[in-house]
Parts: sequence; structure tokens; C-alpha cells
Amino acid sequence: MNTNTVKKSLKDSVITRWAMLLLVGFVLAANYYFYDALSPLKSTLTKEFGFSNTDFGLFLSVYSIPNVFLLMAVFGGIILDKLGIRRTGFMFVAFMAFGALVTAYGASDMYSNNGVGYAFMSSIFPGYSPELKMMLLGRFLFGLGAETSIVVISKIIVKWFKGKELALAFGVKLGLARIGSALAFYLSPILIKSETGWTTAIWFAAFFVTSSLLVFIIYMMFDLKLDKQVKPDNSVSESNEFHISDITDLLKNRSFIYVTLLCLTFYSAVFPFFSFSADFFLNKFNLTLEQSGKISLLMPLGTVIFTPLFGFLVDKYGKAATLMIYGSLILTMVHLAFAFTTLSPYVLMVVLGIAFSLVPASMWPSVAKMVDEKRIGTAYGFMFSVQNLGLWAFPLLTGVILDYTNVEGVKPIDYTYSMVMFASLGILGFIFALLLKREDKLSGYGLNLPSNSK
Repeated sequence: MNTNTVKKSLKDSVITRWAMLLLVGFVLAANYYFYDALSPLKSTLTKEFGFSNTDFGLFLSVYSIPNVFLLMAVFGGIILDKLGIRRTGFMFVAFMAFGALVTAYGASDMYSNNGVGYAFMSSIFPGYSPELKMMLLGRFLFGLGAETSIVVISKIIVKWFKGKELALAFGVKLGLARIGSALAFYLSPILIKSETGWTTAIWFAAFFVTSSLLVFIIYMMFDLKLDKQVKPDNSVSESNEFHISDITDLLKNRSFIYVTLLCLTFYSAVFPFFSFSADFFLNKFNLTLEQSGKISLLMPLGTVIFTPLFGFLVDKYGKAATLMIYGSLILTMVHLAFAFTTLSPYVLMVVLGIAFSLVPASMWPSVAKMVDEKRIGTAYGFMFSVQNLGLWAFPLLTGVILDYTNVEGVKPIDYTYSMVMFASLGILGFIFALLLKREDKLSGYGLNLPSNSK
């Protein structure tokens, strides 16, 4: 391709590429909104359907089953590198929307009043309620699409921003995702008081995800136009074919292994805690459900500000490997403070938001320095599958620990042992971040250099 063609492509327009980021950011925000929308409703689900702590942990963790045991995020990344952004994105965002609708249906009166599938769900696994089983199916389907859709969006960011404001773009993308989480913790406790019933909160979340499919279709039109500008139609080079060596090469890359393990431990210490956080604040600080939800949303609101800021700093000054170390250390200290002190949860959640900005803003753009762009989908897919191992195991383990260390029906629920577990994950993340920085000096990827230097 010649230089003039590149200069005229859509991604060289600042307005256009940031508009594309906002479009896919909407899809991501809807994804995160639905993921977190039921977290403030834990006590409501217990009241309405008799969910135990373990049941709620199972509901959270089933999201990750297709990505852990079926390796869908890995296969999704491979499919992405093979079929491209448009077809892969549409397919998995559609899965995400369908799963959200099934989850809402499982919680609805329409289903409970002997709706489609109720009799079948009642006949299997009698130890669990029919509502839980249908909601588990929906959560499973949502997870099947959601994680690969995040992989697709990550590749979209690299496609439009590599060599430009890549870390800032990832920071803004993550900030938009956290807006989705914050809205979930703010709106769900309000929507359960709706005159149409508490399930309004879940249906709203499901329709939000469905609307994101329409937004992605709009993005697809721009993506098609960009591809026509920078390469011939229907060109599939042999280099885009998947080979098993694509995976083995990643596994031989120590820097990639360390950043993947950091991803596993760091997110396992954040997302499962976040899902239980409203209930944690309610029990430890004797707050109302609305107050607890508002404290929980401080973390994602903080990341809306700090993640783009740290992304900008990484673009301009580098130090990504160092920032990952600081973020892991701060995360550990916050969880220990939650476990053993009564420091203000408002302050601690803001500090946790800083930690949750430092690591992702540094980590995700760093992967683009380690891996060839043609294989970035496979790399991100592998990372998301490993990450989902933690997102499957630790919500379930948290619920089991809570049931084991507390007497059923006795309030308040003691979260101390669970918080120690999250702090231990933070320590492991700190170790992997140190190893990553040391390995970067040997590999020469330049993770501590500004983004446009590589």
C-alpha cells in the first residue's frame, strides 16, 4: 500500500477513530452493565428465590465456564484472526444479547408461572430452583459471547490506534466499561422498586445489551469502509491462517506468560470482590442496599477518570511495567484494610479504583508490543480464557467460604476470610509484575518505553 492511501484512510482521522472507540465502548459498557446488574440484587434473589451464598457464587461463576472449560475465548480469538472483526463480532455480541434475555426470562413471572422450559428445569437437578437453573443457562450463554466480544473490541482498538494513542485508547475503553459497571450498581437498587416489579432491573439490563448489537452493526459499516481503503476486498493471505505454532509461540514467550498470570490473579482479586461488594458493605458497615451500591460504584467511577489518565501517561512517558507493580501492591493493601480495619469504605474504594486503573491501563497495550498484530486476537483470547479461570473459580469459592465460615441466617455475614483470599491473589499479582519487569529487560519489548516508541 502506498503512503497516500494510508493518509486518506479513516483511522487517520482523529474524529473518526475516536468515534469508533465510542461505538465499541457502548457495546463494552452494556456488557459490563449486565455482568454487574445482579450483584446489588443478591439479597433480593435470596428473598425471592432462596439463593444461598453458594448459589449466588455459582450464578456469577457460570459466566466463565464456556471460556475456561470450552476455551471459547481462545477459539474466539482464533476465529477472530481467521474470519475478521465484523463476522466474529456480530456472532458473539448476538450470543451475549440472547444470553441476557434468557437470564431475564428465568427471573420473570412469565417463566415462574409455568412458562416455556419451567417444567423441564423443574425435573432436573431438584436441589436447585427452576429459576436459578434458567438464569444459569442465560448467564452461560451471555458468557459465551461476552468474553470473545471483549477480545474483538481489543483488536478493534489495536486496529485503529496502534502507533497513535494506543494506551490512551485502551484507557478510555476501560473507562467506558467501568461506566457500565457503575450504572449497574447505581440503577439496579432503584429499578427493583419499580411499580412493574423488581425484575425490571434485570429486563432493563437485558435490553441494554440487545441495543448494543444494533450499535455494533453501525460500527461494522465503518470497519468495512476502512478495510476497503487499506487492503483489497476479500484478501486472505496465507499468513492469516491459524497454526498450532501460534499458541506454542505464545507459551514460549515468558513476558506473555507473566502478563497472563498477572491478568489472572489481578482480575480474580477485583471482579469477584466487586460482585460481592454491595453485600459486603451492607453486612460489615450496617448500611442499606442503596448506600452499599453507591459505595461499590465509586471504584468504577474512579477508573473512568484514572484509567484514561494513566493510559495517557503510558503513551507519553512509558513505565507500564512499573505501574503494574504499583497497582498490584495497592490492590493487596486495600483488601487487607477491608479485612482487618474499619477504615472508611468510601476512601478504600476510591484507592481500589486507582489500582484497578494502573494495571489494566498498562497491561493491555503492553500485549501489543509482545505479539504480532495478525495474532493479537489469539493472544487476547488466550489471556481472557486464563482470566476466566479465576472469574469462574473465585466467585464460587467466595460463596463457599461465606457459607462455611458463617451460620445460616445469622447476620451480619463475616467476610474476613474471603478478603484474605483476595489479598493473597494481590500478592501473587505483585510477584508476577516483578517477574514481568525483570523479563522485559531481557526480552527488549520496551514495556517501560512510551507507546509510540515501539
